Amino acid sequence: MIPFACAALALPTFRAHRIAETVLVVEDEAAICELAAEALLGEGYRVLTAADADEAEDILARESIDLLFTDIDLARNTNGIVLARRARRHQPGLPVVYTSGGRGHLSLADAVAESVFVPKPYRLSHLVALANGFLRPNSHHA
Repeated sequence: MIPFACAALALPTFRAHRIAETVLVVEDEAAICELAAEALLGEGYRVLTAADADEAEDILARESIDLLFTDIDLARNTNGIVLARRARRHQPGLPVVYTSGGRGHLSLADAVAESVFVPKPYRLSHLVALANGFLRPNSHHA
């Protein structure tokens, strides 16, 4: 396994014949963060991680992100819903996938438009399929 600090760091990138799409994983539970990041890395994505919305906003300010995958209730009382809204102000078309173990759904009023909510526990294959659906819609991934 690749060791993850699950902080604002760039992880090794697998590149086929193109530049890998970048996914920002925002998750305060280190084990879950590591599993999600490894699954996305295994699919060939460049993965950046943050443990809270403040770290994620620092990354968003300096990096080009293709997909935001964020827990809703984060460390230091930061919030993935607010993070997604702020991210969309800078990148209006940014795909967003929310997750939470503390709620079974996310209201349309809280979510940014054209986003997806996945309750915990989720399957890593489902996360990868969502990423592929947003970022590689014409690929042959299942």
